[in-house]
Amino acid sequence: MSATITTSSEANGNVSAATAKAAARAAASEGGPQSVTLARAINAAMVDAMETDRAVIVFGEDVGLLGGVFRITDGLTKTFGDQRCFDTPLAESGIVGMAVGMAMNGMRPVIEMQFDAFAYPAFEQIVSHVAKMHNRTKGAVKLPMVIRIPYAGGIGGVEHHCDSSEAYYAHTAGLKVYAPATVADGYRMLREAIDSDDPVIFLEPKKLYWSKDLVDLEVLRAQHADNVEAGTSSEGRAAVARPGTDATLIAYGPSVSTALAAAAAAAEEGRSLEVIDVRSIVPFDDETVVASVRKTGRAVVIAEAHGFASVASEIVARVQERCFHSLAAPIRRVTGFDVPYPAPKLEHFYLPGVDRILDAVDDLQWED
Repeated sequence: MSATITTSSEANGNVSAATAKAAARAAASEGGPQSVTLARAINAAMVDAMETDRAVIVFGEDVGLLGGVFRITDGLTKTFGDQRCFDTPLAESGIVGMAVGMAMNGMRPVIEMQFDAFAYPAFEQIVSHVAKMHNRTKGAVKLPMVIRIPYAGGIGGVEHHCDSSEAYYAHTAGLKVYAPATVADGYRMLREAIDSDDPVIFLEPKKLYWSKDLVDLEVLRAQHADNVEAGTSSEGRAAVARPGTDATLIAYGPSVSTALAAAAAAAEEGRSLEVIDVRSIVPFDDETVVASVRKTGRAVVIAEAHGFASVASEIVARVQERCFHSLAAPIRRVTGFDVPYPAPKLEHFYLPGVDRILDAVDDLQWED
C-alpha cells in the first residue's frame, strides 16, 4: 500500500490538492478555537483518518453502534458503515491477531482494548508478532496498526479497569508508545500514529477523556496536511508544557496535569518549576528533556505506574547519564506505590498528587 496520504476531497477526486488545502485554511480561519474534549479530539482524528484513507478501519469490543465504553468511537459505524467500524467478540488476543493479518495485507487497523488491564490476554500477540514482524521479515513486512488503550487511573474503576501498563510496551522493542496529555495532542498524535508504518501503542488517559481545552480542529487538520506534504511530524518529540528555572518536572499522560498543578502551587511560594510533557515514551526525546535539566540542575519524574523497573526509572537513568555534571541534587521520582492497583476508595492514596510532588521538590538539596 502506498504511504501517500491525501485529503478526503483529493481521495474522492473532486478537487485539486491546492484547492483542498486552501479550503481547509479558510475553514480554519472562520471556525476559530472551540471548547473540545480529549474524547472528541480522538474521535475526530479517527474520522479524518478514515475519510483520508479507506484502508483505515476501526474495530474492538462495543466500538460499533454503542460507540465504545467511553463513547470515543461514537458515530463511526453510522458514518462509515459496519465494514469499517465494527464490534468483535470479547477476545482481545483474537482482536490483535486479526489486526496483524489485516496490517500485513495493506490495511491500517485501529483497534481498541476496552480497558488497560483487558489488553493482557493479547500481550502474547503484541510481543511475539506485532513487535517482531518487521524484524522477522528483514523489513519486508510492515505492520501499520494502532492499538488504542484507555489507561491509568483517576476514575475509581474496580480491578482490571485501572492500570498503568506502559512499561510492558516500552520494554518491548519494535513498538512505538505514545501517551498524549492534551486535547490537541490527542488529535495530533493519533493522526501521526495512524500514518506510521510501525505499530503504535496509543495510551489514552481515561481520566482526561472529558477534560476540555480551547482547540481549533480545523487548524490541526491543516497542520497535519502540511506536515504530511512536507514529510515532517512531531513524532517522538517532548514539549515544554510550562517554562521554569529552578527545577524540572518530567511527566507524561495523566501525570502532566498533576505536574502543572504542582508547578502552579510552587509558583505561589516563589519557586519556578519547568514542566516537560514527554508525549512519546518510545521513541524518547532525550534532547528536550536533557536541555531542561541541564538548565535547572534539578529534576523530579512523575508517573502513576509503579516505581520499580518503570518508565520513570528509565527516564531517571537517561537523565543521570547525560546530565550528571549539571545536577545539583539526585533525581527524585514520584510514582504509584509498588502494590497492586488499589480499590476505588483507596485510589487517591496511590496516585501521585501535588503534595507528594512538592515534597519531592523540597527534598532536592536546596541551599536556602
